[in-house]
Amino acid sequence: MTEPHTADSAQDAPPAETAPPQRKRTGWRVLGRILAVLGAILVIAVVGFVTWSQIGVMAAEPEPVAAVQANPAIDVTDDGTAIVLSPTSGATGEGLVYYPGAKVDAWAYAAKLSGLVEEGTTLVIVRPWLNLALFDLRPLSTFTELAPGVDTWAVGGHSMGGVRACIVSADADRLVLFAAYCGSDISGTGIPVLSVSGSEDALATPQKIADSRHLLPTDAEFAEIAGASHSSFGDYGPQPGDGTPTISDDDMTAQLTELVSPFLTP
Repeated sequence: MTEPHTADSAQDAPPAETAPPQRKRTGWRVLGRILAVLGAILVIAVVGFVTWSQIGVMAAEPEPVAAVQANPAIDVTDDGTAIVLSPTSGATGEGLVYYPGAKVDAWAYAAKLSGLVEEGTTLVIVRPWLNLALFDLRPLSTFTELAPGVDTWAVGGHSMGGVRACIVSADADRLVLFAAYCGSDISGTGIPVLSVSGSEDALATPQKIADSRHLLPTDAEFAEIAGASHSSFGDYGPQPGDGTPTISDDDMTAQLTELVSPFLTP
């Protein structure tokens, strides 16, 4: 009886087929699905944020805007980047780049700041990306270049616009905060700072202004306008969560001019 050739049988047997890398393909498939879901979530979030930024924008009241546009002492240009209000005579060579508050129409600040223009200051009111100054990453030069005849620039802003003004203040000669406070420490910069606030402001409250004092240079100047609320700094109607103003629009404009104009043209 012939013995089976065990060794030869093993050598003669066909090689076993390698199993397909099912696990590896499955892993890549799962990763692809996860990335697709994350991408969809990101797109939805971006679209939602952009949509939110365009909803509920506080419009400028038409009468104050019309008064500025009809003022013979003010030359008005608006190229979509910013609104430039220039004095028709007596320009001082000083300018102010102004950032609006969150979701507030840039035109809402024209009338309240018109006294500064009548005093000789060129005013550039930024039209922020997405109506949110904090998300506008354009350099200050984007706006100063709109008024090449100005020699010295201050930067300022209302509410969130003031936070953005603090961020770009290194490129300016002066900083003016209108019912606003810095979100970063600029105490070591030495830049001249004027902070103007309202006694009835329930958003940038007097306490919040005081608590953020240490973020500014030690010689920063402070002025509180009696009876002014947060929305008193513009002409866009009442603002949710704000206090009740007791100062008239004319008095508010006059006090802003009286406080800010000498700071801009010392």
